[in-house]
Amino acid sequence: MRPKGDTTFGTSIFEPVAETLASLRFPVAQKQFVVGDTISEQAQIEIQHIMNELTTGRKNPNKIEEIEKIRKVVTSGRVNKLKTVKADLFVMSNDGTVHLFDLKTVKPNIGQFKDFKRTLLEWVAIYLSKHPDANIDSYIAIPYNPYEPEPYERWTLKGMLDLDNELKVADEFWDFLGGEGAYSELLACFERVGIELRPEIDEYFSKFN
Repeated sequence: MRPKGDTTFGTSIFEPVAETLASLRFPVAQKQFVVGDTISEQAQIEIQHIMNELTTGRKNPNKIEEIEKIRKVVTSGRVNKLKTVKADLFVMSNDGTVHLFDLKTVKPNIGQFKDFKRTLLEWVAIYLSKHPDANIDSYIAIPYNPYEPEPYERWTLKGMLDLDNELKVADEFWDFLGGEGAYSELLACFERVGIELRPEIDEYFSKFN
């Protein structure tokens, strides 16, 4: 399945669906979650160091190591004020682990993943500045595979993202939120809704032809 529509149209559908699905399985699920508005200067310096190493190829991405490097400096040095930063989706596991998701509903180009990586690291630093002992993960989530039926071209992201710990595509994302089989059920639901709403959807988009 490849949903139609622009990024805003797609996000407006996927965020509430993801929030509702996750709320059935996790104690806390919230879309448009406020991560915070402060970050330590030392954390910003550490993030830039991580980005430099990845950009030059001196190191391979390792999110677990990167989080621990950031954790060591989140309360060090001057605290800088930011505009309020939001994640598309916040989920907390039963064990208290925090999962922050940045939903991307279009096929990103390779250059954009450098910005995405920085965002994921900054979210960690911002959240840990207020909760320094929290277990936290941050991900790029791509709700559908734009290459279907071929597999997603994960190799293109290998130098910047930790593919095992920072990227969830299609079934990886939905099955994480709703349990095994959630993606298949969701596809069936979208298919039914798409068929039932096709006349209304066609009429809406005909305005822009």
